[in-house]
Amino acid sequence: QVQLEESGGGLVQAGGSLRLSCAGSGRTFSPWVVAWFRQAPGKEREFVASIMWRIFGMTNYSNSVKGRFAISRDNAKNTVLLQMNSLKPEDTAVYYCAAQNRPGGYYDYWGQGTQVTVSS
Repeated sequence: QVQLEESGGGLVQAGGSLRLSCAGSGRTFSPWVVAWFRQAPGKEREFVASIMWRIFGMTNYSNSVKGRFAISRDNAKNTVLLQMNSLKPEDTAVYYCAAQNRPGGYYDYWGQGTQVTVSS
């Protein structure tokens, strides 16, 4: 019932910025948490950032992006944004949006991903 679609990926020089968008749709869209993950070639998928959707809007970041990335929400538009600043080549990956339907840390819905490539 829930669909997620990422957009905003592309090519950027090291030190530059990109803004990713995750748009949710479906009969009902009221997840507990919406998060961003990323996966580089040959590596496991890793957590990037998350935000509480229904209440509080509290955020969480991985140490590798803390201070450089910022996640935000627009509940009226069913959209979560990921502002990425001071990008590094190591940030190169496919970025995925995911949502938890209930508390517990498991993500029920995933988007198709958007490619982010940072050149040196």
